Amino acid sequence: MRLSIIGAGYVGLVSGAAFAEFGHDVIIMDIDRERIAKLQRGIVPIHEPGLDRLLDKNSDRISYTSNMEEAVREADIHFICVWTPPLEDGSADLSAVRAVARELGKQFVKLKVKTPIIVTKSTVPVGTGVAIQRLVRQSYKGDFSVVSNPEFLRESQAVADMLRPDRIVVGSNDPDAAKTIAGVYHDVNAPIIMTDLATAEMIKYAANAFLATKISFINEVANICEIVGADVERVAEGIGHDPRIGKAFLKAGMGYGGSCFPKDVRALHQFSNASGYDFKLLKSVIEVNEQQRQMIVDKVNKHLKILNGKNILVLGLAFKAHTDDVRESGALDIIERLQIQGANITAFDPLALLNAKKKLNDLVILVGNAHEGAVGADAIIVATEWPDFKELDWERIQSVMRKPLIIDGRNLLDPSEMRKLKFIYEGVGR
Repeated sequence: MRLSIIGAGYVGLVSGAAFAEFGHDVIIMDIDRERIAKLQRGIVPIHEPGLDRLLDKNSDRISYTSNMEEAVREADIHFICVWTPPLEDGSADLSAVRAVARELGKQFVKLKVKTPIIVTKSTVPVGTGVAIQRLVRQSYKGDFSVVSNPEFLRESQAVADMLRPDRIVVGSNDPDAAKTIAGVYHDVNAPIIMTDLATAEMIKYAANAFLATKISFINEVANICEIVGADVERVAEGIGHDPRIGKAFLKAGMGYGGSCFPKDVRALHQFSNASGYDFKLLKSVIEVNEQQRQMIVDKVNKHLKILNGKNILVLGLAFKAHTDDVRESGALDIIERLQIQGANITAFDPLALLNAKKKLNDLVILVGNAHEGAVGADAIIVATEWPDFKELDWERIQSVMRKPLIIDGRNLLDPSEMRKLKFIYEGVGR
């Protein structure tokens, strides 16, 4: 099949690379000409393990363009993979999706395209597919179909998730178009859920909201554990063996972040309100996530009393390990809260320093290693669960700190080992 990918971000590049691996001819389009120029030179503009190799392996089946006309001319099926960031009220910003839909309609007319299929991979609220149909119809009067084929990709594991998905969701009010899109995944060994457009759009939001709910739930359990002297890590282990619950997403800490969970939970909550339903549970999920970040700051305050002029090293800036993505990162949120109280912040991350620098103010000192940042520190906050942080020379770090305080926001370190090294150690819920 001939496929176009509109949007060369995480979803677009990973999807395009995987579709080429499945044997399809793929053209990836983005209005960012600099990004397309890099891709044409073999430079992948994002960090995603295995993506560069997959793109290179299938380079004979992948082309890149910043020209929508070329993308439409070279494909029969068009995947919308643009980002849908949150607006101030929490709802999804669909301006990029709408712009793509309008432009596709114009190009269908110009190129006299017959029976194209438009597929949304971007996370969009229920009703977006129907809205896309209306926007395309403003220009194009021929037959076309809209299909929802949401992505379920985890950053740092996105390539594996796309090549070996646990399920594929295809939703459309046109059964023939749905079958065509299911055929894109012809060699993939995964169940395919065929449904209508609205249901497919809801599945994506419901999935992310449920996972975020698990995270907020275990964080609430962690907070009770701290009060009564229980260990949330063992609690999570004890309940996670129950197959009705499962072990995934039962890691207490600073809460969820990244490009998906925060925006999707807020968007579903806002969409529910706009639809006349008060989704009380999601409101609590959001509140708990905010609370967890403040809780880390409160722990620092408890030990240092006054933060003005205190030196704090933040270990980890990415929203999770094995990625350079700092969108909705808990670390960046905590840094801002600490700076409001006058703390001096030094920070280190193995991958995300460059992206973090674009978001942080000039008062944050970014260092090349943890040992450098620990000199004279009054506290260390472990904000990202990088495995490398376990292997640091903590004895050496303790010797150069002004006050050997560790606030482990990810429960990454062994409390007993840290205390043996004469650290004042605080985790989350243990």
